[in-house]
Amino acid sequence: MDTTTIYNSSDTICAISTAPGAGAIAVVRISGSDALPIAAKVWHGADIKTVESHTAHLGNIVDKATGNVIDQAVATIFRGPRSFTGEDTVEFAIHGSRWIQKKLVGLLIKSGARLALPGEFTRRAFSAGKMDLAEAEAVADLISSSSQAAHRLAITQMRGDFSRKLNALRDELIQLASLLELELDFSEEDVEFASRERLMQLTQALHTRLSRLAQSFEAGQAIKDGIPIAIIGPTNAGKSSLLNALLGDDRAIVSDIHGTTRDIVEDTLEIGPYLVRFKDTAGLRQTTDTIESIGIERSRQAARNAGIVIFVVDTTAPLNMDDIAAEIDSIDTQRLIFVLNKCDIASSEIHTKVLSQHVAAPIITISVQTGEGLENLKSTLLAAIEKIVDNCEDDIIVTNARHAAALNAASQSAAAIIEGLAANIPPDFIAQDLRETIHHLSSITGQITTPDILQSIFSHFCIGK
Repeated sequence: MDTTTIYNSSDTICAISTAPGAGAIAVVRISGSDALPIAAKVWHGADIKTVESHTAHLGNIVDKATGNVIDQAVATIFRGPRSFTGEDTVEFAIHGSRWIQKKLVGLLIKSGARLALPGEFTRRAFSAGKMDLAEAEAVADLISSSSQAAHRLAITQMRGDFSRKLNALRDELIQLASLLELELDFSEEDVEFASRERLMQLTQALHTRLSRLAQSFEAGQAIKDGIPIAIIGPTNAGKSSLLNALLGDDRAIVSDIHGTTRDIVEDTLEIGPYLVRFKDTAGLRQTTDTIESIGIERSRQAARNAGIVIFVVDTTAPLNMDDIAAEIDSIDTQRLIFVLNKCDIASSEIHTKVLSQHVAAPIITISVQTGEGLENLKSTLLAAIEKIVDNCEDDIIVTNARHAAALNAASQSAAAIIEGLAANIPPDFIAQDLRETIHHLSSITGQITTPDILQSIFSHFCIGK
């Protein structure tokens, strides 16, 4: 389908910009060259076509075909280019009745507007140069942010911090690329305009930065979607009880019967500014039960994929270090926290002493029955999460899969430049790798893009944004 037909920028568009459903207030937005006269057709109050920009006015929404008043509303006027889309824009704040919302949108469509497509308002802002593509994508991340940390990352990107850093790198590369291109024009005269030493230094620094940014995607994705924390350990150690205690809810079934939990039970919680995704897993033990064995293998897989692993130990049972060592063999101790449960009925002193001799991981003593030690566990989890974030070694953390793919591609092109310079290959080959690096960086912010990419990106936005 032709995206230029789908996104006809000459149309005036309208949509409900607030969340679906009834509420106290809803906002209907209109944007385009005819936004003001179309809005005036459904409005009784101050003359929308002549009032000043960035002013709000109380009046009524009226069906002028019947003369019926639909609702009392506030109309806010933003004249282009001083608006979100860069076009004339009107926002009607109405009461949140679903009928009123639908009726107003219907009146606007009858008056000459069309219903906006997903993300079309933001796409128009991008087309008008109000934001680049990375900043536009951050709008969607901001809307969907479910924690303070995810919100902070989206705000940072939406304000252009990420784009400015990429553009600074891109500008330096463009300057060197132009000098290399100049060399090619004078290839018969054997002159060198672009310092190979300077190009090597810049490319090495760029490659390091790009690699770090690309590697930060794993942490960024975890912050955005919730940092996965697997709760593992033997049967009846108190894993499900711990999940329930942390959530303050009976989320997982608790029983004295060994092997009660046979599949992963998942739920989320905010710890500090971060959203975490707890996974209560099947108890680790030797069993001939086929279904339970599948659950145990899923437990081990969850531990391998988790950002943090909580290993729950029952202080009333003997400690088997051989079994524990076998289970944590593939887990980085920096991701591991031992929790000694049932301290209200048994001493944890011996377990703590033995564990500390064999593993270099935090050991927390708790009782899920009394709540003792739970706040200490949350503090330890917060410290572990912050260590994951700090390991990104950069003040920008990538949360977008498209950006990560482009950064990886740019990093590979930069590596090819380094190899070519070291091998003293002809400048035309180096120039080609340099152009590819610039291309991949440019694709992130939208200096280079295609209609298909734009359609894919903005189609994931909600209608009205």
